[in-house]
Amino acid sequence: MRLLVLGGTEFAGRAVVEAALGRGWEVTVLNRGRHAPVPGARTLVGDRTAPGGLDALKDGEWDAVVDTWSAAPRAVHEAARLLRGSARRYVYVSSCSVYTWAPPAGYAEDAPLVEGAEPDAEQTDYARDKRGGELAAVDAFGEADSVLVRAGLILGPYENVGRLPWWLARTARGGPVLAPGPRELPLQYVDVRDLAEWILGAAEQGLSGPFNLISPQGHATMGELLEACVRVTGGPAELRWTAPEIVLDAGIEPWTQLPVWVPPGSDLHDALHSADVSRAVATGLTCRPVGETVADTWRWLQEIGGEAPLRPDRPQKGLDPQVEAKVLAAGTA
Repeated sequence: MRLLVLGGTEFAGRAVVEAALGRGWEVTVLNRGRHAPVPGARTLVGDRTAPGGLDALKDGEWDAVVDTWSAAPRAVHEAARLLRGSARRYVYVSSCSVYTWAPPAGYAEDAPLVEGAEPDAEQTDYARDKRGGELAAVDAFGEADSVLVRAGLILGPYENVGRLPWWLARTARGGPVLAPGPRELPLQYVDVRDLAEWILGAAEQGLSGPFNLISPQGHATMGELLEACVRVTGGPAELRWTAPEIVLDAGIEPWTQLPVWVPPGSDLHDALHSADVSRAVATGLTCRPVGETVADTWRWLQEIGGEAPLRPDRPQKGLDPQVEAKVLAAGTA
């Protein structure tokens, strides 16, 4: 297989490149050259937001294209239209954020979608940008030759959003840790490497259409995730399980200040941890144990000096130590 990855040096794109090279595929990446390329991939330099930024792609031929773009849909549209004659399939890594907020528990790929998205739009907001990217891919390649990967929470090595890296750093620091309950709270996420393998399988199988791409609900719990963090970091951390009401009453923001966690029974939990993923599972999605994801992410962090590189366009994650200490001092339940 000949694969073109637009980007291919950070998080999801990098995982796709590594997985494809591991299969013996011929991999080409196009990016701005700001990050070290994955060894073994052919690198083309170009800025897709600049005039002529896609010129390096004009003479290539590929079996599939993988595009992880998250800003103006226009950039996806321009790339997809250029590549329509030289690639067989366009895989766009989208997001479950494209569903009208807030989707109910158990929502599948036919749930209502955000309105106001356009394939040639400039950057607006994340949900409409991702939906616009979907429309751009389908407009250029048609429904039969495009794959819309509606990813949810993505964790694993190379994470540049700061969720799992923050929890690992926090447990490595040790001491009492505010652990938002309940401990058995079911989570949905996908290891970036499992996401990558499914994408490659989709290209091989000639799949098309939208897919919710997250683990089955309850693949892990909040307790299993945080206990794995304590275990792999080896620090003297003590998880203090705290009732959701106490966390919320303290003004702590779910998902951002306490990454991954959202309170049970809320619209947030239904939207972020309760999707129907049967279509992805039926087409080959497999999910590794949470302990493996946590351990490999910790190993990667240690290899790069302990601090994850963070995307400047995403909100900072994590809880201020003084806020944490104040809530813990007030008592847990």
